[in-house]
Amino acid sequence: MSDYRTEVIEAIRAADDALFYLNRAKNSLTSARNWGIYDMIGGGFFSTAIKRNKMSDSQMYMDDANVALRKLERELMDVNQMTDLGLDTNSFLSFADFFFDGFFVDWIVQGKINEARQKIEDTIRTVEDIRYNLRLQL
Repeated sequence: MSDYRTEVIEAIRAADDALFYLNRAKNSLTSARNWGIYDMIGGGFFSTAIKRNKMSDSQMYMDDANVALRKLERELMDVNQMTDLGLDTNSFLSFADFFFDGFFVDWIVQGKINEARQKIEDTIRTVEDIRYNLRLQL
């Protein structure tokens, strides 16, 4: 097997790893979004706690996804494809959500959840496109 083919396979594996964590993060944010809706209509401390737990899970997956995306970027350089796959994961309003729980703060947090989810979906599409193009090179 040629060195180039080996590099392409490594890049595909890196893309698969990134997609695994990105999809986990997206699923956690979907759950957080659903709990956030319940929280906005009066769910109280219980729904806030569950929503925050789901946001925390998503943050953990996004941190793992960032590591996987950096690895993918390195692998793409090995096959002469460059791209910036950075994902900003530090936009949650956890303190305000717990200590100033109310409709307005819940609405802001809900917007941040949706914004982060959209960024993840965009990154998933980008990585899927990269993976598809890499597979064409095999």
